[in-house]
Amino acid sequence: MPRKTPLYDAHLAAGAKMVDFGGWDMPINYGSQIEEHHQVRRNAGMFDVSHMTVVDLEGERCRDFLSYLLANDVARLQEPGKALYSCMLLDDGGVIDDLITYFLDESHFRLVVNAATREKDLAWIEGQALEFGVAVAEQPELAMIAVQGPAARETVAGLLGGEHAEAALALGPFHSAQLADLFVARTGYTGEDGFEICLPGDQAPEFWRRLLDAGVAPCGLGARDTLRLEAGMNLYGQDMDESVSPLESGLAWTVAMKDDRTFIGRRALEDQRNAGVPRKLVGLLLLDKGVLRPGQDVVTGAGNGQLTSGGFSPTLERSIGFARVPAEAEGECEVDIRGRILQARIVRPPFVRAGNVCSGIL
Repeated sequence: MPRKTPLYDAHLAAGAKMVDFGGWDMPINYGSQIEEHHQVRRNAGMFDVSHMTVVDLEGERCRDFLSYLLANDVARLQEPGKALYSCMLLDDGGVIDDLITYFLDESHFRLVVNAATREKDLAWIEGQALEFGVAVAEQPELAMIAVQGPAARETVAGLLGGEHAEAALALGPFHSAQLADLFVARTGYTGEDGFEICLPGDQAPEFWRRLLDAGVAPCGLGARDTLRLEAGMNLYGQDMDESVSPLESGLAWTVAMKDDRTFIGRRALEDQRNAGVPRKLVGLLLLDKGVLRPGQDVVTGAGNGQLTSGGFSPTLERSIGFARVPAEAEGECEVDIRGRILQARIVRPPFVRAGNVCSGIL
């Protein structure tokens, strides 16, 4: 049976359509997925992301451990509350998962990893942590609510009130703070500003209700997917996985190799970079009528590729996607959609940021 978040009853009461996602019963939408998408782009929407896995690391060698575990460099985390996005790699450079690391203090860091990869992530992290004497503790008692959109931060601050409101509004991008029972991070997965908030599960339904009363629209996984696609954000299991490296997945910017730091997968990435990365992840803009979907074949002048993500963009009002194609591929291409050969153009993501279509997309 799928697991249920502390907000399960609230979703049913709001008429959500529930689906099994990564072993959890989660809302796909509450009616119109497109309207939920627009609510986030134009005002504020909220997502139950309590299925994500929160893991706390404690020990004197936490920083050394994470420096070895992650492809990005935790030396960048000097200010308490600062966050870092990174991939966690296998020895051959394949991506085990992508995650966010929060620096709380020198002996305490927090990770947030994907729901569908929970078991393998925990096993990998715990196995690697032994040598460093770092304690790994999942935090299943915590729920997580993401509030996203141009009005998100002000709305949340209005609910917090007083000095907590001031502290929340003072947070810079990719910074976090513990405000009473709420762990508030200025992060997200939509391309809009906002907060991701961890709080005790038994407090989540009341906080969700207060957000509803403040005019924040509940949004499901369907809108979350179209929002992250427009924002040029990868989805684990589609746009990257254990069979591909960050260098083939549009994530070279998350790999720190400017010094001699040793991290898992570094040698494989160096070998791939020196030999020439054979493929790249690009954005696709469909020029004909149709809908891009994962698995569709892409034909370019440099060779064939394949869609990894795709769907209808409510903001652009046309179909967009990500495709893994030969490194030399550029310009116009073709997509095979159920035997129909349609025209598309290779573009550089993101498609949309802060509610606006990015330059060079259309």
